[in-house]
Amino acid sequence: MKLYNSVGPNPRVVRMFLHEKGLEVPREEVDIRSGENRQPPYLARNPSGQCPALELDDGTVLAEITAICEYIEDTHPQPPLIGTSPLEKAKTRMWTRRIDLNIAEPLANGFRFAEGLKMFQDRIHCIPQAADDLKLSVQKKLTWLDQQMQGRQFVVGDRFSLADILLFCFLDFGTQVKQPLNPENENIIAWYERVKSRPSAAA
Repeated sequence: MKLYNSVGPNPRVVRMFLHEKGLEVPREEVDIRSGENRQPPYLARNPSGQCPALELDDGTVLAEITAICEYIEDTHPQPPLIGTSPLEKAKTRMWTRRIDLNIAEPLANGFRFAEGLKMFQDRIHCIPQAADDLKLSVQKKLTWLDQQMQGRQFVVGDRFSLADILLFCFLDFGTQVKQPLNPENENIIAWYERVKSRPSAAA
């Protein structure tokens, strides 16, 4: 396997997932700042032009972080990061979906449409007037999530999962792009520190 890697929270999700699995995968760095991911050689592998992408030994290329992590989980099931039973898997996928739609995506677009506008305005359709509302939407959903996490060690409960990895990578990215954690969300703050202390957080 080979991981097409770059800066940003999306590739970090896969790197952190791989680290938790104890897997070392060769990487090829893609310079997204210069737009290398929008050039024909990379688009031939991943027509969406996004990073990361995982190239398998037979030449198949997988994109989208949840699909990549699902594949890694299925081929390397230990330690489980999605689940070992249908119910565990469903709960992880439920929370991963909620985090992706309600936190990760609006957080990323809040950045792309504001602080990252210069980089993204010629690559995707940007809506600068939506940036502030997207950021506010993220904060409201995080306050809701903080309430849901009362008494939990991790997003799904007592087990660390893909949902935690996704949430951590995007919230950590947010702290770097003017979307800081709300100190009033004490459950999330405590959770964030727990995840940050894991060796995989440095991946």
